Amino acid sequence: MTTLVLPLSEAAGEDVNPLLPHTPEIIFGFVFLVLLAILFAKVVVPKFEKAYADRTAAIEGGMEEAKQAQAEAKAALEKYNAQLAEARQEAAKIREDAREQGAAIIAEMREQANVEAERIVTHARTQIDAERAQAVASLRSEVGTMATTLAGRIVGESLEDEARQRRTVERFLAELEESESARQAVGTDG
Repeated sequence: MTTLVLPLSEAAGEDVNPLLPHTPEIIFGFVFLVLLAILFAKVVVPKFEKAYADRTAAIEGGMEEAKQAQAEAKAALEKYNAQLAEARQEAAKIREDAREQGAAIIAEMREQANVEAERIVTHARTQIDAERAQAVASLRSEVGTMATTLAGRIVGESLEDEARQRRTVERFLAELEESESARQAVGTDG
């Protein structure tokens, strides 16, 4: 047995508009909507606002952190640039000091070379003078012997006497020196 349940308005025989809901449904729906709105306002909206506030705070905090990090990076860059400029100045100073030291070393080495050259020249002159004196003494002796032998042959007598031999040699050398001096004087005047 099947029974059909008919709506109340049909049972009463009234004409009901199918597009309009029943009055109890409207009241129940309105009450449910108000309760749902209150529940939504009390529970869901605060959670959304809290989530929105947290997200805003996180974004603003992130932006502040980014600004702070950017400021720290800028300060670090300025510090790095200052250190780099200081290092460049120090390197330039070191190069200049090295140039000055190099120039001083070169000047010192030149001075030492000049002193050594002067010492060598002085030593050479001393040695040359000694050798010249020795050569002159040797030449005087040889020239004296040759002159006395020659004079003895020319004169025809022996010049064995040492005093006579010495005078003859000295006279001969004096005449040679005079003639040499005269030639040099004429050579420098002309």
